[in-house]
Amino acid sequence: MQLRYSFRMYPNGPQRLALARAFGCSRVVYNDALRARETARTAGLPFVTSAELSKQVTAAKKTEERAWLGEVSAVVLQQSLRDLDTAYRNFFDSLKSKRPRMGAPRFKSRKDIRQAVRFTANARWKITTGGDLSLPKIGDVRVKWSRTLPSTPSTVTVVKDAAGRYFCSFVVETGQDETLPKATPEVGIDLGLTHFAILSDGTKIDSPRFLRRAEKKLKREQRRLSRKAKGSNNRTKARIKVARAHAQVADARREFHHQLSTKLIRENQAVAVEDLAVKGLARTRMAKSIHDAGWSSFLTMLEYKAVRYGRGFHRIGRFEPTSQVCSQCGIKDGPKPLNIRVWECRACGAVLDRDINAAVNVAKAAGLAVSACRARVRPELVPAQREEAGTHRDGQSTVVGIPSL
Repeated sequence: MQLRYSFRMYPNGPQRLALARAFGCSRVVYNDALRARETARTAGLPFVTSAELSKQVTAAKKTEERAWLGEVSAVVLQQSLRDLDTAYRNFFDSLKSKRPRMGAPRFKSRKDIRQAVRFTANARWKITTGGDLSLPKIGDVRVKWSRTLPSTPSTVTVVKDAAGRYFCSFVVETGQDETLPKATPEVGIDLGLTHFAILSDGTKIDSPRFLRRAEKKLKREQRRLSRKAKGSNNRTKARIKVARAHAQVADARREFHHQLSTKLIRENQAVAVEDLAVKGLARTRMAKSIHDAGWSSFLTMLEYKAVRYGRGFHRIGRFEPTSQVCSQCGIKDGPKPLNIRVWECRACGAVLDRDINAAVNVAKAAGLAVSACRARVRPELVPAQREEAGTHRDGQSTVVGIPSL
């Protein structure tokens, strides 16, 4: 299984300039290649192959207008052409319905919020004994290593995000056998907004609401940005502050998702979730809260960690009436508005917590062996019949409705 590991980089001044030069050269090669293919398409000429584009890049280095392309590693330029091929391949596959619909490749801008270059093994990059990342024509860059790579990577991608931070990203193969010891519990998960996750065992995990908590700071920084003159250095500084505030929110949410998903996978042999229509829910009045929760990324983490550690992962259909069915007797009691959090089953009299009941039904729909006993808030008190309580007229005492012998 392939996983991506990302680490924070701290280049110095000259190294930042060298990386900016590499970003720019990679972008120019990408745009030149895209322009060549679009020109050929407009003129009705055959599709320009990658080999022809590579020859054009080599020839451009010898011209006066593009001589500065030789100041960066040639591998970076060739990988930019590979990225263009991937963009075209994805576009053609979307036209054939092999993947979700996506647009044609577009030109890159130096104002894009994300810049990236990739180095392969041919570039002879390496990790030094001191823990630095040695990149060709850039130097030894200091890296904050938070963990050990499970295997030796063949490529490294250097990324600069909107907040001006630098990261090095590695795609590596995981270990041969990372299967965790078998665990007994199996759990169903119902995702929500008031509580981020409700488990079928009755556990409720509060929603951190990272975006809501940071709204005051975000509004302040965005107001300051709106007052700056366009094209000024002060506007660039204010934009970076806004990007950093958003990055802090995204990082905190991602860390929460990782910790919770890892905990659930380690403690349970199988997990079951509902296939949510997040795009549809994001078009409602609860859009901000739904985006703040980040359900899609959390479910993605759960799925790949279950595969990695040998756990079961099940998705049930989004049209399964988990909130309408009593987990005690299985009777469908009909839809209920969102303000009803506790309801009573008209068939068996059980008073159920809406969210826990839904989590139990998610687990049952996935075929997991879970108990529905904890979905009940309290049993409904059924009044005893007159002939079953107290003392009979004949003087024969009773205990809990059963005549004593």
